[in-house]
Amino acid sequence: MQDLIADYDFELPEELIAQSPARIRDQSRLLVVDRSTGVFTDSIFSEIGNWLNQGDLLVVNDTRVFPARLAGRRAPSGGRVELFLVAERGEGVWEALARPAVRLRRGTIVHAGEGGDTIEIEIVDELPGGRRTIRFPGERSIWEKLERVGRTPLPPYIRRDAERAGEILDPDRERYQTVYARHRGAIAAPTAGLHFTPELLSRLEERGIERESVTLHVGYGTFQPVRVQRVEDHTVDAERFVVSASAAEAFARARTRCGRVVAVGTTTTRALETAVGDDGTLRVGAGATGIFLRPGSAFRAVDALVTNFHLPKSSLLLLVSAFAGRELVLEAYRHAVRERYRFYSYGDAMLVL
Repeated sequence: MQDLIADYDFELPEELIAQSPARIRDQSRLLVVDRSTGVFTDSIFSEIGNWLNQGDLLVVNDTRVFPARLAGRRAPSGGRVELFLVAERGEGVWEALARPAVRLRRGTIVHAGEGGDTIEIEIVDELPGGRRTIRFPGERSIWEKLERVGRTPLPPYIRRDAERAGEILDPDRERYQTVYARHRGAIAAPTAGLHFTPELLSRLEERGIERESVTLHVGYGTFQPVRVQRVEDHTVDAERFVVSASAAEAFARARTRCGRVVAVGTTTTRALETAVGDDGTLRVGAGATGIFLRPGSAFRAVDALVTNFHLPKSSLLLLVSAFAGRELVLEAYRHAVRERYRFYSYGDAMLVL
């Protein structure tokens, strides 16, 4: 029997799509889903420790989002354009999503930024799907400039206009970032981790719950829509990840003491399930993963999952369904809709045990 993407759809009222984060990170709501009993429990994220045990290992993704959105003007016309950096292809060379792409032909020069603090961008190649290869002439390192002229790359379903609202230019610079973000390289936040505060992490540590980090730089591929009818025909673009010796050692300790490995987010899950060996050990090193976890996939590293609520018919929803079962996950989503949970990146969370 074929697994069809149409079977992973659900009805979501538009008003449940979170446009702003919770005022206090750990005051987001938490839906606890027990796979063994099918029972749902409504809670608050700050109480997540009630479902974790001494000896469990919490694994987070410590990637850091960089300001990948560049609003600029074409030279010499001054027409407005936007470039969204999605992948570094070499020193000073990037692949970007362009809008409007039709205006950005090979050789076009764009100036991004405001006033005297601008960065020059040259379009060097035209790619399918509205993508462009760009370079930054004369810039040995663009990171410092991006911090000044770039903006936070929020998902398209967040439609707030910060400037029109009279707010600061980039109000999400800090909030669309986990409190433990360290390694720059993501174009989107690993959003399941947005709910943690330093105080909550300290309380979990005091309860004997160990924490370790892996790094997976979230790329555009994570959010590409599934455009095929059969689930098995979908592919996921590769994303860079790193597993440290410290993470591998913590993983081994958890297995030795029979503690659960609790992955915070689908990105952490993908990194762990890629790095786990046939012998059950976590391999140290860096690489790229295009792993596509879907119903029928085996999970050898992860025992429990913290995740936000994902888009219908998305690869992220397929991953959660692979872990907990399609029918249970869709029933949990229907429960969340009835109970008015907030969905997507700035929404509430789910703990699947």
